[in-house]
Amino acid sequence: MRSLITVLRENEDAGEYLAWPGDLELGRSEHVEEVHLASGARLEGFAGDGAGGTYFFCGEGGEERPVLHADSEGRAGLIAVGLPELLRLLLVVPWWRDCPGFTVEESAAAAVEYLADEPDLIAGRERAAEALGLALPSEAEVLARLREVVGGAGEEFQLVFTPEGTLYEPLFAR
Repeated sequence: MRSLITVLRENEDAGEYLAWPGDLELGRSEHVEEVHLASGARLEGFAGDGAGGTYFFCGEGGEERPVLHADSEGRAGLIAVGLPELLRLLLVVPWWRDCPGFTVEESAAAAVEYLADEPDLIAGRERAAEALGLALPSEAEVLARLREVVGGAGEEFQLVFTPEGTLYEPLFAR
Protein backbone atom coordinates (compact mmCIF):
# COMPACT_ATOMS: atom_id res chain seq x y z
CA MET A 1 0.00 0.00 0.00
CA ARG A 2 1.33 3.44 -0.94
CA SER A 3 1.82 6.01 1.77
CA LEU A 4 -0.61 8.92 2.04
CA ILE A 5 2.29 11.34 1.60
CA THR A 6 3.10 9.64 -1.73
CA VAL A 7 -0.54 9.89 -2.81
CA LEU A 8 -0.56 13.58 -1.86
CA ARG A 9 2.55 14.22 -3.92
CA GLU A 10 1.16 12.36 -6.91
CA ASN A 11 -2.45 13.62 -6.86
CA GLU A 12 -2.68 17.24 -7.89
CA ASP A 13 -6.26 17.78 -6.61
CA ALA A 14 -5.53 16.36 -3.16
CA GLY A 15 -2.17 18.12 -2.88
CA GLU A 16 -3.61 21.48 -3.92
CA TYR A 17 -6.57 21.20 -1.55
CA LEU A 18 -4.35 20.29 1.37
CA ALA A 19 -1.99 23.16 0.51
CA TRP A 20 -5.00 25.50 0.54
CA PRO A 21 -7.28 25.63 2.42
CA GLY A 22 -5.67 22.83 4.46
CA ASP A 23 -2.41 24.80 4.87
CA LEU A 24 -0.21 21.70 4.63
CA GLU A 25 2.88 22.14 2.46
CA LEU A 26 4.82 18.93 1.94
CA GLY A 27 7.70 20.77 0.30
CA ARG A 28 8.76 22.43 3.56
CA SER A 29 9.57 20.29 6.57
CA GLU A 30 12.26 22.29 8.40
CA HIS A 31 11.13 24.25 11.44
CA VAL A 32 12.17 27.90 11.91
CA GLU A 33 14.29 27.06 14.96
CA GLU A 34 16.00 24.11 16.61
CA VAL A 35 13.54 22.09 18.72
CA HIS A 36 13.18 18.70 20.34
CA LEU A 37 10.61 16.78 22.38
CA ALA A 38 10.96 17.00 26.15
CA SER A 39 10.71 13.20 26.28
CA GLY A 40 13.69 12.79 23.97
CA ALA A 41 11.56 10.84 21.49
CA ARG A 42 12.24 11.23 17.80
CA LEU A 43 10.79 14.35 16.13
CA GLU A 44 10.50 14.38 12.34
CA GLY A 45 9.22 17.39 10.42
CA PHE A 46 7.25 16.31 7.36
CA ALA A 47 5.34 19.42 6.26
CA GLY A 48 4.96 23.10 6.92
CA ASP A 49 2.22 25.67 6.83
CA GLY A 50 2.07 29.06 5.15
CA ALA A 51 2.79 30.99 8.34
CA GLY A 52 6.08 29.25 9.16
CA GLY A 53 4.66 26.46 11.30
CA THR A 54 5.69 22.83 11.04
CA TYR A 55 3.95 19.47 11.27
CA PHE A 56 6.04 16.79 13.02
CA PHE A 57 5.71 13.06 13.44
CA CYS A 58 6.59 12.03 17.01
CA GLY A 59 8.33 8.81 17.97
CA GLU A 60 9.26 5.81 15.85
CA GLY A 61 7.25 4.34 13.02
CA GLY A 62 5.51 5.60 9.91
CA GLU A 63 2.43 7.63 9.13
CA GLU A 64 0.58 6.18 12.15
CA ARG A 65 2.72 8.25 14.55
CA PRO A 66 1.27 11.12 16.60
CA VAL A 67 1.35 14.49 14.81
CA LEU A 68 2.47 17.65 16.61
CA HIS A 69 2.02 21.12 15.12
CA ALA A 70 4.36 23.96 16.07
CA ASP A 71 3.59 27.48 14.92
CA SER A 72 6.14 30.21 14.33
CA GLU A 73 5.02 32.08 17.46
CA GLY A 74 6.35 29.57 20.00
CA ARG A 75 3.21 27.45 20.48
CA ALA A 76 2.96 23.72 19.88
CA GLY A 77 0.69 20.81 20.56
CA LEU A 78 -0.40 17.36 19.55
CA ILE A 79 -3.29 17.61 17.07
CA ALA A 80 -3.70 14.12 15.60
CA VAL A 81 -2.68 10.52 16.04
CA GLY A 82 -1.53 9.48 12.61
CA LEU A 83 -1.50 11.11 9.21
CA PRO A 84 -4.99 9.85 8.25
CA GLU A 85 -6.44 11.63 11.29
CA LEU A 86 -4.54 14.84 10.47
CA LEU A 87 -5.78 14.75 6.89
CA ARG A 88 -9.38 14.26 8.03
CA LEU A 89 -8.97 17.29 10.31
CA LEU A 90 -7.56 19.42 7.48
CA LEU A 91 -10.19 18.23 5.01
CA VAL A 92 -13.23 18.65 7.26
CA VAL A 93 -12.17 21.65 9.38
CA PRO A 94 -9.31 23.42 7.56
CA TRP A 95 -10.02 26.40 9.84
CA TRP A 96 -9.26 24.34 12.99
CA ARG A 97 -6.98 27.08 14.36
CA ASP A 98 -10.01 29.37 14.52
CA CYS A 99 -11.83 26.93 16.83
CA PRO A 100 -10.03 27.21 20.18
CA GLY A 101 -13.06 25.82 22.02
CA PHE A 102 -13.41 22.99 19.47
CA THR A 103 -17.10 23.80 19.03
CA VAL A 104 -19.30 23.31 15.99
CA GLU A 105 -20.50 26.91 16.44
CA GLU A 106 -16.95 28.28 16.14
CA SER A 107 -16.37 26.06 13.15
CA ALA A 108 -19.57 27.21 11.45
CA ALA A 109 -18.60 30.87 11.92
CA ALA A 110 -15.14 30.26 10.44
CA ALA A 111 -16.62 28.21 7.59
CA VAL A 112 -18.74 31.17 6.46
CA GLU A 113 -15.60 33.19 5.72
CA TYR A 114 -13.83 30.34 3.96
CA LEU A 115 -16.86 29.44 1.85
CA ALA A 116 -17.36 33.08 0.84
CA ASP A 117 -13.81 33.14 -0.54
CA GLU A 118 -13.81 29.55 -1.83
CA PRO A 119 -17.29 28.53 -3.04
CA ASP A 120 -15.96 25.22 -4.44
CA LEU A 121 -14.40 24.25 -1.11
CA ILE A 122 -16.77 21.36 -0.38
CA ALA A 123 -16.43 19.88 -3.89
CA GLY A 124 -12.63 20.13 -3.60
CA ARG A 125 -12.72 18.43 -0.23
CA GLU A 126 -14.74 15.54 -1.64
CA ARG A 127 -12.31 15.08 -4.57
CA ALA A 128 -9.30 15.15 -2.24
CA ALA A 129 -10.85 12.67 0.21
CA GLU A 130 -11.69 10.30 -2.64
CA ALA A 131 -8.16 10.52 -4.06
CA LEU A 132 -6.74 9.75 -0.61
CA GLY A 133 -9.22 6.94 0.05
CA LEU A 134 -10.45 8.63 3.23
CA ALA A 135 -14.00 8.51 4.55
CA LEU A 136 -14.83 11.85 6.10
CA PRO A 137 -16.39 12.07 9.55
CA SER A 138 -18.72 14.91 10.52
CA GLU A 139 -17.45 18.27 11.68
CA ALA A 140 -18.63 17.49 15.21
CA GLU A 141 -16.73 14.17 15.21
CA VAL A 142 -13.53 15.82 13.97
CA LEU A 143 -13.72 18.57 16.59
CA ALA A 144 -14.49 16.07 19.37
CA ARG A 145 -11.46 14.02 18.33
CA LEU A 146 -9.26 17.14 18.23
CA ARG A 147 -10.45 18.02 21.75
CA GLU A 148 -9.66 14.46 22.91
CA VAL A 149 -6.17 14.47 21.36
CA VAL A 150 -5.26 17.94 22.64
CA GLY A 151 -6.62 17.18 26.11
CA GLY A 152 -4.92 13.81 26.36
CA ALA A 153 -1.47 14.88 25.23
CA GLY A 154 1.01 14.38 28.01
CA GLU A 155 4.38 15.86 28.82
CA GLU A 156 6.06 13.52 26.33
CA PHE A 157 4.69 15.77 23.57
CA GLN A 158 6.00 19.07 24.94
CA LEU A 159 8.19 20.86 22.44
CA VAL A 160 11.41 22.46 23.67
CA PHE A 161 13.33 25.33 22.07
CA THR A 162 16.70 23.57 22.17
CA PRO A 163 19.15 26.52 22.47
CA GLU A 164 17.46 27.87 25.62
CA GLY A 165 15.84 24.71 26.99
CA THR A 166 12.47 26.49 27.21
CA LEU A 167 9.10 24.88 26.54
CA TYR A 168 6.83 26.07 23.78
CA GLU A 169 3.48 27.42 24.95
CA PRO A 170 0.45 25.13 24.41
CA LEU A 171 -1.16 25.51 21.02
CA PHE A 172 -4.55 25.57 22.72
CA ALA A 173 -5.42 26.54 26.28
CA ARG A 174 -6.71 23.53 28.18
